[in-house]
Amino acid sequence: MENQLWQCITLDPNICHGKPCIRSLRYPVELILELLSSGMNAKEIIDDYEDLQHEDILAALLCAARLTQEKSIY
Repeated sequence: MENQLWQCITLDPNICHGKPCIRSLRYPVELILELLSSGMNAKEIIDDYEDLQHEDILAALLCAARLTQEKSIY
């Protein structure tokens, strides 16, 4: 499952300045995290951003979880 979720994450220097994004859709992972932290749930986000899927939300959370496991981020 984790590998499938990582396939939802795009790292491309030409898209959103190289920030992790959802499936090259120009939705940075940070946007998804900010929406979740503002109190929106996955269904509300998907309703507002119809090209997103539930797996995209999980992928953003997985990406954030893995980043917090790093000792240092440069």
